[in-house]
Amino acid sequence: MDDLARIAAALERLAPPPPAPADPLAHPAYVWRDGVLVAARAFAPLPLDLLRGVEAQRAPLLANLERLSAGHAAQDVLLWGARGTGKSALVKSCVGAIQAAGGRLALVEVTADRLDSLPALFDTIAGVVRSFVLFLDDLGFDAAADARTLRSLLEGGAEARPANARLVVTSNRRHLIPRNVEEQESAINPRDAVDDHLALADRFGLSLGFHVVDQPLYLDIVRGYADRYDLAFDPQDALLWATKRGSRSGRVAWQYVVDLAGRAGKML
Repeated sequence: MDDLARIAAALERLAPPPPAPADPLAHPAYVWRDGVLVAARAFAPLPLDLLRGVEAQRAPLLANLERLSAGHAAQDVLLWGARGTGKSALVKSCVGAIQAAGGRLALVEVTADRLDSLPALFDTIAGVVRSFVLFLDDLGFDAAADARTLRSLLEGGAEARPANARLVVTSNRRHLIPRNVEEQESAINPRDAVDDHLALADRFGLSLGFHVVDQPLYLDIVRGYADRYDLAFDPQDALLWATKRGSRSGRVAWQYVVDLAGRAGKML
């Protein structure tokens, strides 16, 4: 037993200590890690006016988060659509804009593998005099059954999220579940699959779609970034950059501008 005790003590010394919980009133953004709130190292969202092509999605999302910040009724949100079209950037920029205007709102990023620990996060923030966006980025499920956890947490479960917090989820899938999984489950039990599918979708009071960026919009996004940072650019060069990456998107436009700034010897 002495040997086992010494081994256990040695392992405890080698293991990193758990992170100290951050003050939930002191920081603009947090990461939910190992059961505690950890202050995000750098929360520097882009100004809202730099995000082009998402004006239709920006207005309802911003209005909803402003209501949450003010302590009023607000919806859980699903932002779905093509990769790189500004879903995550828009969420962060809306939170940043509300904070800049004096709103008592914080962002808490939660990774998909921490979904089962959300009840503990709910307990942590329930009594805090502040509102929280619980941000689940790029979420997707490999089976419909896994989505039932989220459905319960959104509404109807014993541990639904507190009034001062709403979930904001981004996904490349409109229904969070791959089409082939939906089809397989429908073939086994059509009624149950449809009920699960609708029950999850219905939990999001606000659902916003993001679509593929066409060439004029892509160039407009590049131009907006380039103008902000005083960078000259050649539209053909910007298009060639996108062609090499196989897509046009807000993300690709930003990557091009970062490269442009680097070539010009500038920092962004």
